[in-house]
Amino acid sequence: MKDTDSELQLFALEGSQDFGERIGAYLGIPLSAHEEREFEDAEHKARPLDNVRGRDVFVIHSLYGDSRQSGNDKLCRLLFFIGALKDASAARVTAVVPYLAYARKDRKTKPRDPVTTRYLAALFEAVGTDAVLTMDVHNLAAYQNAFRIRAENLEANKLFVNYFLPLLREGETVVVSPDAGGIKRVERFRQLLSHQSGKPVGTAFAEKYRSGGTVSGELLVGEVRDKIALIVDDLVSTGNTLVRTARACRAQGAATVYAAASHGLFTADAPTVLEGDAIERIAVTDTVPPFRLGEGAARQKLSLLSSAALFAEAIRRMHGGGSLTALAEFS
Repeated sequence: MKDTDSELQLFALEGSQDFGERIGAYLGIPLSAHEEREFEDAEHKARPLDNVRGRDVFVIHSLYGDSRQSGNDKLCRLLFFIGALKDASAARVTAVVPYLAYARKDRKTKPRDPVTTRYLAALFEAVGTDAVLTMDVHNLAAYQNAFRIRAENLEANKLFVNYFLPLLREGETVVVSPDAGGIKRVERFRQLLSHQSGKPVGTAFAEKYRSGGTVSGELLVGEVRDKIALIVDDLVSTGNTLVRTARACRAQGAATVYAAASHGLFTADAPTVLEGDAIERIAVTDTVPPFRLGEGAARQKLSLLSSAALFAEAIRRMHGGGSLTALAEFS
């Protein structure tokens, strides 16, 4: 059956309904009705209330933890709901997961370490998921290799380039990776930024070692003196990595330091860590609402960029057989 042979249908589970409604608005499709029920012993069930037989179904749920549900809770609910859709004879079910939990543990770094990304893939496959769509997963190669089903990844690069371009016109810019592992991600961003600005853009990366939850390393490779340093990462959690990199840029004479991260988790002491003057402005997407930042100094320097239109276009293309790769190309 071709993608276009079945009708497109959208669901969004609790906690992701606002995001889902914005996607639906771009597509001109209302969210389909479903039920989520809590039992006295904290078990739950979720089921579609609208008919899904023969439909091309997309289920939207971002897997970040909040005060109501942990990432584990959201993952479990999503998996069970996908299973219910398949049992109700949906033709195809795609999990649209703006923030994908457990994507950071993608390899063994210590004896008997888990490879959680692979286990996550097995869970999605076990309930009959046909495809997974996320954005800026931590390690793209590990993500794609873990899944035997279609695994698509969107990039927030265009969102960040469009936001930062007006701020970068007056000086030379260097795009900085906070660790060597992010160099490929930063290079794709650098190429797009250079193309859109019509100016050469430099690259730098910071030294980073992680052991037992402690991050170290102070070396910065690349020239940032008197330039605008733009740190790019896939996510910001405690903020320590961003601030450590920003301070290294400042120590090497950077005139201005900005930061961009696709997913803003802002855990632990992030509001305090990020409130200093090391970073002047931080941009994140709305895959995770910045509810942990409160209204302090860190929140005042934050810009929240909408990714709903990007996800809507990806869904449109997945349903109609279009190319998602083209979404990341220069335009």
